[in-house]
Amino acid sequence: MDLHVDLKQLATATMVLFAVIDVVGSIPVIIGLRQKVGELNARRASLVSAVIMLVFLFVGEPLLGLIGVGVSDFAIAGSFVLFFLALEMILGIRLYKDEVPATASVMPLAFPLIAGTGTLTTLLSLRAEYNVITIVLAVLINVIVVYVVLRNIGRLEKILGVGGVAVMRRVFGIILLAIAVKLFRTHALAGLH
Repeated sequence: MDLHVDLKQLATATMVLFAVIDVVGSIPVIIGLRQKVGELNARRASLVSAVIMLVFLFVGEPLLGLIGVGVSDFAIAGSFVLFFLALEMILGIRLYKDEVPATASVMPLAFPLIAGTGTLTTLLSLRAEYNVITIVLAVLINVIVVYVVLRNIGRLEKILGVGGVAVMRRVFGIILLAIAVKLFRTHALAGLH
C-alpha cells in the first residue's frame, strides 16, 4: 500500500468530497431538520457518517468484485451520479427526493444526507484515482468540517444568509460538474484502449 500523501491530491480529494457531501449547501435542510426534531447530535452524526464512508471505502471494491464490476466501471457510473448532483446544485432543482422522518440525528442526517449515495460513489471513484491514505485523510478532514458546521448551524445561518448559501452551492456545483466530466473522460477513454 502506498503511504505517500501528495498535498495537491489530498486537496483535490478533500474538495471533491466537500462538494459532494455539500454540508454548506445542506444548511437549509439541516436547519429544517433541527426545527422538526430539536437539537441535532453533531458528534454522533459525524462519527456515524465517518464510519459509513470508511467501511464503504474498504469493503466497496471487494463487494463490487463479487458482482463482477470493476472500480473503473463504478467510477464511470459514479460520474453520472456526480453529474446529476452537480446539476441539482447549479440549477437549484431537486432530482433525488428523500423523505425526512422526524426521528434522531443519525437518520437522515448521517445517512443519507452526509454519507449518501453520491458520497459513497465518489469514494470508490476517488479510489480509482488516488491512494487509500489520501482518501482516508480527505474523509477525516470532511468529517471535521461537517462536525464544525453541525455544531455551529445557528451561527452559520445568520452569517451566510439565504443568498450566501445559494452562491456557495452553485460554485461547488460547477466544481463538481467539472470533476464528473474528468472522471468520465479518464475512465471511459481508458476503457477504449
